[in-house]
Amino acid sequence: MPNKTIYVSDSDLPIYNRAQELAGGNLSKAISTALRRYVDAEEGRLEGFEEITVRVGPGTGRNRQRQRFTGVKIGEWVSSNNRTAEILRVYRSKSGRFVLHTEKSPDYTHLTDETGWRKLLGLGEQTYAMNTGESTLVVVDTLQELKAKIPAELYEMVAASAEAPPVQDLDI
Repeated sequence: MPNKTIYVSDSDLPIYNRAQELAGGNLSKAISTALRRYVDAEEGRLEGFEEITVRVGPGTGRNRQRQRFTGVKIGEWVSSNNRTAEILRVYRSKSGRFVLHTEKSPDYTHLTDETGWRKLLGLGEQTYAMNTGESTLVVVDTLQELKAKIPAELYEMVAASAEAPPVQDLDI
């Protein structure tokens, strides 16, 4: 196995030591993992893709799990009523699969039954109820699989742009 020498400045030494510690003492493994991720991200960026991070799980705060992939957004749908909102975002991943990220806002209910000008101005005692909301991530291989999971109007938009390259090189 070939040896490679890496020169590390004194100011960067703590980060190398921490990487080696996190990699179970194998600094080569840490460096290779970082370089693999860097090359993948840069190749994707050159092809017009970007790194996308979404939050998934119950709730609306920072405690939800984050998931990351390389892709390009090809459609978005927002539907709301007086109680809740739902946002669907469709991405094409670098590998050609379709990613559906759905965000559902908390269900919201205004329980106060006051009438008249006090209610219009929001004065007086008010009572509200809500749940926690939720976000999900679904990955499918084909447009046909995606079609069953999204509204027809969003599907039409996604299907029209799904085959277009993320970046079009112009020779001008």
